[in-house]
Amino acid sequence: MKKIIVAAFLIAGIPAFARKINVSKIPEAVKTSFTKNFQGIMVDKWEMENGRYEANFRQNDQKMAALFEPNGAWLETETKIDSRLLPIKTSMYIKNKYSGCCIKEAAKLKLANGDDNYVAEVNGVDLVFDANGKFLEEVKHY
Repeated sequence: MKKIIVAAFLIAGIPAFARKINVSKIPEAVKTSFTKNFQGIMVDKWEMENGRYEANFRQNDQKMAALFEPNGAWLETETKIDSRLLPIKTSMYIKNKYSGCCIKEAAKLKLANGDDNYVAEVNGVDLVFDANGKFLEEVKHY
């Protein structure tokens, strides 16, 4: 359940809690962890979300974000994807439950435990799915 909540915070963005933060305010452990995990990549923007640090960047021409604990522990990485790349079970779930609605954004999450999840934004909510497309959770935007 914890991994789902972390994933939900990253994707939902939690606008009420996310705020841009100057790189000088980022703990060294977080910057070091980012550099170790994403060698040669420059951060476009740092944000603070619920006490965690999110690095927004581009890698191989893809929009990405990585979430870290203040001690530098990497939690997950989000990669924006075309909604056509979602698992078929995910697309079928959305088609059946949200008939006539469009997927606004989609992303693949790589979690620290090695699992992959998917997230699709539909009607102002983020729908979280496991790697096989099984529905896990719905997270409302605030």
